[in-house]
Amino acid sequence: MNEQTPHTPSRRKVLRTTAAAAGTGLGIGALGSLNAEAAAAAPATSPEAATAATPSGTTRRRLGPTMAGVPFPGRSTVRVALVGLGNRGNGMIGLYLALPWVRVVAVCDPVREKAERASAKVVAAGQPAPAVYTKGEEDYKNLCARSDVDFVHVATPWDSHHAIARAAMLGGKHVGVECPVAMTLDELWDLVDLSEQTRRHCMQLENCCYGRNEMRVLRMAHAGKFGTLLHGAGAYNHDLRALMFSPTYYEGPWRRLWHTRLRGDLYPNHGFGPVANYMDINRGDRAVSISSFGTPALGLAEYREENMPAGDPSFKETYIGSDRTISLVQTAQGRVIRLEHDVSTPHPYSRVNSLGGTRGVFEDYPARIYLEPDHKDDQWGDFSTYAGEFDHWLWKDHANPPGGHGGMDYIMVYRLMQCMRLGLPPDFDVYDAATWTAPVPLSHASIKAKGAPQEIPDFTRGEWRKARSGVDSVKPA
Repeated sequence: MNEQTPHTPSRRKVLRTTAAAAGTGLGIGALGSLNAEAAAAAPATSPEAATAATPSGTTRRRLGPTMAGVPFPGRSTVRVALVGLGNRGNGMIGLYLALPWVRVVAVCDPVREKAERASAKVVAAGQPAPAVYTKGEEDYKNLCARSDVDFVHVATPWDSHHAIARAAMLGGKHVGVECPVAMTLDELWDLVDLSEQTRRHCMQLENCCYGRNEMRVLRMAHAGKFGTLLHGAGAYNHDLRALMFSPTYYEGPWRRLWHTRLRGDLYPNHGFGPVANYMDINRGDRAVSISSFGTPALGLAEYREENMPAGDPSFKETYIGSDRTISLVQTAQGRVIRLEHDVSTPHPYSRVNSLGGTRGVFEDYPARIYLEPDHKDDQWGDFSTYAGEFDHWLWKDHANPPGGHGGMDYIMVYRLMQCMRLGLPPDFDVYDAATWTAPVPLSHASIKAKGAPQEIPDFTRGEWRKARSGVDSVKPA
């Protein structure tokens, strides 16, 4: 779950401007056209390639070599900076501090109290006090210009993700961004182009890919236990009504305001990422199209009517975001992935997390499995019986990990920092980030078009046909 940093009214103004543009179609609020700054940071390319106008679709010209399978440079110490120190960012600091080869060297948030709280955590862990950046909404640019930062963790409101990731890569840093990595197709393409040009990784920090169940299903799928894979499903069904209307949980209404601008799936990554891993999306298969359907938008308005005082500013808001969005993603191999999003109605938490093939099926929440020949008589089997053989080595080495969300946050941070320290390729890259986030603008467009399929760009530009490693990694020696 992505809990972003509070922000000042000026950032909320940016949100309103960006989101308003978002309602107009696929090119929504394009902040990411490749500019001269990016071209100057890139390896040598022809002037025509560096300045050519490029569309939002699948035919954009590659401006640098692929980043698929590119390893990090190895280093004995990984120097980390965090931008955004609200609920999510503040909660992640301790996980970096738990790793002896990681140093937190800088922190940034326009709310000084949050930055100072983060700095105190670093000092309490026995590390030198980090540099603190609190001078306005764009002080992250000064942080990204430092020469002693290897990796920037971005945990800010969604509207700023693209700009901060761009600044980090242009500053020579690898960057990890909380979900979603950006909000428009043009922004997604820009991050892909810039990652290739600067030779810096830009990753979606998708913690759910490192859940114990998800990693066990992944290894079972790759071992052929499900037979030939046919379908999967993932979701973010999480009742956030009280949090979105809380005067203290988020700083201002930025998250709720997206429900006044977009009708589609605002948060597909938690469901899409794990299923994409099961099916080797971008590693032998590709997501090619999405068709989305949405219910009426009633939940937030009803909650407001019943729980908010008369005269509250939220009564000026008109919600258009579907209470329940259901999308069907088709892959190049003909598989189908169902995505759901619902944060506006009463519902126990569920990411659905399902996978089916010619030999059986797994369904989560609660976890249950049926595989031939292991099970019979149409009775669900005990998923825990597969733990010994199929739990990922990360969960065997860290059986009781610290941190939130059942330990998956720590597993994600540990593995990413391990890859950086040992000089390994990351488990997922900018192409995965763009693919897992593409349903944000495309589901909106499909719902507006009454469910008409929308093409998902091939962000890899053909590299998806090549098998390569991912989250189902081999334990380093």
